[in-house]
Amino acid sequence: LLAQNSAFSELPKVSQGRTPPSLEKIVSLEPDLVVGAVGFHDQILEKLSELGIATMAVEVSDWQSLEELTRTLANKMGVDPEPLLAEYTAFLPDSPSTTESALVLVSNQPIMSPNRESWAGDLLEQFAINNVVAELQGDSPQQGYITLSPEKILEANPEILILVDVGDESLDQLKAAPFWGDLNAVKKNRVYTFDYYGLVNPGGIDAIQVATEKLKNVSTLIN
Repeated sequence: LLAQNSAFSELPKVSQGRTPPSLEKIVSLEPDLVVGAVGFHDQILEKLSELGIATMAVEVSDWQSLEELTRTLANKMGVDPEPLLAEYTAFLPDSPSTTESALVLVSNQPIMSPNRESWAGDLLEQFAINNVVAELQGDSPQQGYITLSPEKILEANPEILILVDVGDESLDQLKAAPFWGDLNAVKKNRVYTFDYYGLVNPGGIDAIQVATEKLKNVSTLIN
């Protein structure tokens, strides 16, 4: 995400792709604060803390945590968070109407869908999109997601399908599955594709804005 944003092109990079951040590069920059993601940067944040560098581990799992993180960072930087918080509010609908049953599929092997305890699940609630697995719990290794069998998907038979494009062949594999043509959403051409960033992983403000605009369109088309 940062590599595609020209505003960050001149800034030094301390990691790239899935490569762990370089402790030496971070220390050489003499930062006042290092912000990392819970679960991804735990080890490097611990080492930096041992060196006396202030650190903060963050996790944006719902809309409220996004707002809280914005306020916390603004406070540490000595700036006003309200303009940015107002921008967030503008992303959301004023008075959303509940849609018909909807299901989000984020992967194919295994087939996973977000319940309400995830960023995606909370975002669906913000738009009053009736997530059929919102209250379900399962044994998925990824918190906030449940695994679904083809039988469970057919049983739910949602009126709206939201697919997440993660850049592999998952979408094509789902569409080639035997159950695909039997789903109401497919028969009624109510299948919508979203990017991974914005819907599953918040990614950044630009990605969130794109995702919320698409969700507004889905809600408008259905209602």
